[in-house]
Amino acid sequence: METILTKTQTRVAHAAGASRKAHSRGGRFGRLRGMAARGGAALALAALAAAASPSQAAYPDHPINFIVPWGAGGGADLLARTAGKIMESSLKVSLPVINVPGATGMAGMTKLLTSPADGYTMAILIGDTYALLAKPRPPFTLSQVIPLAIMIQQPSGYWVNVNSPYKTWADLAKAAKQKALTVATLGLGSADDITTQYLARKGGLKLESVPFSNPGMRYSSILGGNADVLYEQTGDVRSYFDAGKIRPLIFFYPKPVNIPVFSKVPVSAQLGFDVTLPQFRAIVVKAGTPPDRVKALADALAQVAKTPTFKAYLEQQYADPDSYVPMDGARKFMSDWLQQAKDTIARSKK
Repeated sequence: METILTKTQTRVAHAAGASRKAHSRGGRFGRLRGMAARGGAALALAALAAAASPSQAAYPDHPINFIVPWGAGGGADLLARTAGKIMESSLKVSLPVINVPGATGMAGMTKLLTSPADGYTMAILIGDTYALLAKPRPPFTLSQVIPLAIMIQQPSGYWVNVNSPYKTWADLAKAAKQKALTVATLGLGSADDITTQYLARKGGLKLESVPFSNPGMRYSSILGGNADVLYEQTGDVRSYFDAGKIRPLIFFYPKPVNIPVFSKVPVSAQLGFDVTLPQFRAIVVKAGTPPDRVKALADALAQVAKTPTFKAYLEQQYADPDSYVPMDGARKFMSDWLQQAKDTIARSKK
């Protein structure tokens, strides 16, 4: 009996030991499962944080591409390099200028509109490209971009070689009623072309637009005999004017030009022409860009406009000293300008 009890006790003891071992293993497994669960949650939170980090990262944290839809050396290129250099000091990143000329500025605008709306691509949009929106089938719409600011406004006008027989607008108009004269313009459908077509219709003048997409070739066209007249804004041809190589005959501006050297040059309204379309250059980003990044860029441009460097640039460009229009007024400015372009086209067809 004692032997049987001993065996039974032994079996019970073994069973109890096995149970304790199993319980011990279960406890360890439970703790491991708990740790795994807690680790998984931590990993999940880390993944969420990683996914959220791009939008929460300081902006900007890498270079911002600055698209110029024209070749190097023109007015748009100079604006981008001037403003971009100043912006680098406040944004703490570089703003490399990327020249994408062609199609009256649409090659560069297409690059902007096909880039991500992330605040790392912006572009110069000038009046001549913007005038394309006055067409029945515009290549893009104002709603596809966000104007950050209007940075420069300049009187545009007709210029001739200083040795040209046309000393005044009256001389040019008289000649254009007798024979066809070529006008070097930026491109068909541009503000240059719209104005030229209006003058031809309104004044009964034989004026033909000849597009030159390359700024340098356009500026020098009247010097080499490739065109009779040049349509251009004041600052872009300052070097030619200051050197005594060209002279203006008329400016298409809503008010007399308040620049001493041009005080005797008539503006369109004084000669009975209801057309101005002054040249402007805006800086835009793609619609859909995060509002905080839009604000950062617009604020940086507001600071640019206040700097002595930029004010000196406006003076050097023979620009309106009150050129700058901040973001809250830039869209209306552009909307009004476009309506004027459409009205001018309509009048040129009557």
